[in-house]
Amino acid sequence: MRKFEGKRVLLAEDEAILAMSAEDMLAQLGCTVVGPALTAAEAHAIAQHEPLHAAVLDINMGDGATFQIAHTLKARNVPVCFATGYGPAGLPADHDDVPVLQKPYTERALEDMLQRLLQPKDFQSSSSS
Repeated sequence: MRKFEGKRVLLAEDEAILAMSAEDMLAQLGCTVVGPALTAAEAHAIAQHEPLHAAVLDINMGDGATFQIAHTLKARNVPVCFATGYGPAGLPADHDDVPVLQKPYTERALEDMLQRLLQPKDFQSSSSS
């Protein structure tokens, strides 16, 4: 399945095995993987300059959290999700609107998340009232 052909997705994950697995899943879905960034610093550098369609960010990386990276990407109108084993309860208030991809995740869960992130904005806003 090449559902997201040509979509550039930043992958920030500090666990090498998880990064390789997620990179394979994204490639199977047709994405062009940007990264994977194995440090928050590397992810932030990518987030500032690379053309991106979406991002999957591990929250806690070895050199810090990725919340500032999410701010940078939001300012660029790049949709973001956090990948974490802790769920949405630990998100700070300024990121409570960011969807969470629960670790460990499957290719299907990743596909569903990308579908959510990449759907047209007017469709997304129809669920708020």
